[in-house]
Amino acid sequence: MTTAVAEPLTVSSGAELMDAVIAKSGPARRPATDMDDLAAVLRRCLAIDHGLHTRERLDGSRFDVVITGADDKARAVVAAMDEIQGGCAGVLVNPGPGWFYWLVPPGSADRWAPHPHAVCLGAPHTIKLPPLNHQAPPGPYWYRPLASDRRVPAGPLWDLLAKFQPGSPPHRALADRGITA
Repeated sequence: MTTAVAEPLTVSSGAELMDAVIAKSGPARRPATDMDDLAAVLRRCLAIDHGLHTRERLDGSRFDVVITGADDKARAVVAAMDEIQGGCAGVLVNPGPGWFYWLVPPGSADRWAPHPHAVCLGAPHTIKLPPLNHQAPPGPYWYRPLASDRRVPAGPLWDLLAKFQPGSPPHRALADRGITA
């Protein structure tokens, strides 16, 4: 009796491993086409889990993003949100342009009134997320890590941004990049 010897898989990432497993499984074991979104989510989770940056599509299912300046006034808004929420969750710092990205509930962009100190983006935009353990420069990092059960509430955030008025509003810079709310 002869036994087949399996060739070893050579992969460098979780995404490559998933692709290799699907390819080796044959047509009967390939995931249904409606599972493509689930596979993409799993690949992003694997990337985050392995300390890699990942790009997240703002599709109205997980969160939208409010962009503001990242100065001391914006940090005062985080402190106020800490009191309101019992701990603010889901705030990124992008030190390049000097912005905070506030992860707000999905659908917030549809209800966000124009604001002189902030822009709210939803679909069809994307955001690059750092690994969850990346909490200091260099590059974008979590000022307040994302919590699975919590987003920054858009209404109180809008009010606090109006009260504290963080500097470096992102409107012009985003428009120069072709990004509109």
